[in-house]
Amino acid sequence: MGGYPAGLGGKRKMKIEIKRFDKGLPLPAYKSQGAAAMDLAARETVTILAGKVGYIPLNVAVEIPEGYWLMVAPRGSTHKLGLLMVNSFALGDPDFKGDNDEYVFPAFNFTDADVTVDKGTRIAQMLLVKNEKIELQEVEKLGNPDRGMLGSTGSK
Repeated sequence: MGGYPAGLGGKRKMKIEIKRFDKGLPLPAYKSQGAAAMDLAARETVTILAGKVGYIPLNVAVEIPEGYWLMVAPRGSTHKLGLLMVNSFALGDPDFKGDNDEYVFPAFNFTDADVTVDKGTRIAQMLLVKNEKIELQEVEKLGNPDRGMLGSTGSK
C-alpha cells in the first residue's frame, strides 16, 4: 500500500492496490466530481433468468487496508435493468484481499423476463469505509427514551 498523493482540489487520496482480471475493461473510477463511490463494471456478459439469482463478476480484487472495509452496492440505476442486489450491499472485510478474491454482484432478477447484463456495464459501486472496532458493555438499561421500532418516524 502506498502513501497519500495529492489529488484533485489539493485533497490527498489514499492509494489502494487493485487487481483487474480483464485489463481490457477500465479501472473503477469516480464518474463525477461529487461522486462518493467508484463504479464497477461486469467482467463478462451474464444472463439472469426471470425470478432467479445470478452472479456478475466485477473484475476487481482489492487490497483493503487494516482499519477499513469495502462496501459494494448497486448503482442508483441498477434497478432499471430489472435487477436488485440480493443482500442490499456487500461488505468486504480487510482479509478478503487475495489474488483471486474477485468481487461479484449477486443480482436478483425481479422481472418476468430474462435480463442480460453486457460485459462492461456499470452495475455496482465501491466505497472504502473506515472501521472502528468496538467493545460491547452489557447493561440492564440504556437510560434513553424509547422511539419504537426502526422506521418509527414515518415516511413524510
